[in-house]
Formats: sequence, structure tokens, C-alpha cells
Amino acid sequence: MIQPPASLPDPSTGQPPEPLPTRQPAYVRMPSLPPTATYIIIGFTVFVYLLQLLGSAILGDSSYGIDWVTLFGARISEAIYEGQLWRLITPVFLHGSFAHIFFNMYALFSVGTLLERHFGHGRFLLLYFLGAFAGNVMSFLFTQGYSVGASTAVFGLIAAEAIFFYQNRELFGSHARQAISNAVFIIVINLFLGLAPNIDTWGHIGGLLGGAIFAWFAGPKWMPVGVPPEFSLQDERESREIISGILLVLFVFGGLTAWALISGNG
Repeated sequence: MIQPPASLPDPSTGQPPEPLPTRQPAYVRMPSLPPTATYIIIGFTVFVYLLQLLGSAILGDSSYGIDWVTLFGARISEAIYEGQLWRLITPVFLHGSFAHIFFNMYALFSVGTLLERHFGHGRFLLLYFLGAFAGNVMSFLFTQGYSVGASTAVFGLIAAEAIFFYQNRELFGSHARQAISNAVFIIVINLFLGLAPNIDTWGHIGGLLGGAIFAWFAGPKWMPVGVPPEFSLQDERESREIISGILLVLFVFGGLTAWALISGNG
């Protein structure tokens, strides 16, 4: 094999060319925000579950066969038609069993601690509750009986994770592709498992849609800024875009709720 010379003279000047710049590693300082909101949500949800157990132990179950805390907070479509609209949010804090709350809180911890560092406390809380709202609206529209659980919000987080890494794929490279593939795999598997009885599939679908819509319009879009070899991240998303994402989710799912209430009462 012939080894070419390190540099050839410039034919026009006869002078050797400028040496090629050597590649140097660059370091990007990632957000280190503590996931305080995630921990608070987990703590409060566990506290509500203990209240469910305590109420059932002291007062017994209600005439509907569920504990009294669940009775006043679950997604019960008949009660929503009567104007109890808080039931489109409160089910996110209620759970039907230890396994139910354990797996939901584990999923929240796994996904939420990452997303909150990128979304920030306020935007993460908006994402969580908008996903819960959208999921409970879809459950209200298409599911009978009652439903509880944080899985509506958790599905919103998983959808937002996929959207976030897609919109920031140039920054995260191969890690973005892996994260998107994992999120899609989790979504497909859980929707398949949702075909089993007593699983609120429509609630999961609504959470996915709500989280995806909000993340697409309001999720962070990171841009590296700084002086080589060390960079930090700056969010290019403007406040008006975040507000637009909030209003769009509220408009779509609030509009569906209003349509159902008007039709049902008509």
C-alpha cells in the first residue's frame, strides 16, 4: 500500500497548504434539574392509595363495591354527565390494587425522572395532567363502568418521550433512535395487553394522544450554545408555542367532552 504524503504543495503558490484542523472532543452539559415534581406526584399518589385502603378498612366498601375515596373520584361516566367534571382528572391519583399502583409508579419514576430534567417542573406537570385529562376524556366517551389509575398520564409521558427524542434527534444521535424504538415498543406491547379484560385501552389511547400533541408543540427543542470544547443547551421553544400546545389539548379534548355532554343531555 502506498502512503500518500501528509500534505501536497498548492500548485498556484507552491506553498504547502494549511494543515487540516484536528478533531477535538466536545462536551455538552445536560440538564441536571432534580425531578422534584415526579417525586411529589409519586408521594401524593401513594398517600391517596393509603387513604383508599384506610377508608375501606374503617368504613367498608360503598354500595358500588368500591371504597369511598374511589367512589368520589373515579371516572364514572354517569356522574360526569351529571356535571362532576373533576372526574376527568382525579382518577390519575386512584388505583385498584397494590400491583396497579406499583407498576404505574415504577413507570412514572422511570420515564418521569428523565423527562422532567428536560421539560422542567412546570412543563412536566402540564404534560402529566394534560395526558391524564385526555385519557379520561376518551375513557368517558368510549368505556362503560368506572376506571382509575395513572396509566393515562404515564402513556402521555411515553408518547412525549418519543416526540422529544425525535425533535432532538440531531443532538442525541443514535441514543435518540434507541429511545424512540423503546418508546414505540412499550406503547405497542401495552396496547396489546390492553385487549385483556378490565384494561382501559381507550384511556391509554387518549393519554398517548394528549401527551403527543402537547410534546409536539410545547416540548423543548435543544440547541447547543457556548464556546468549544464545552457547550450547554438552550431551549428554542417560545412561550407562545407552549401556550398553543396547552390550548390545543384543551380545545380538542374539552370540545369532545362538551359535545358528549350536550348530546347526552339533549
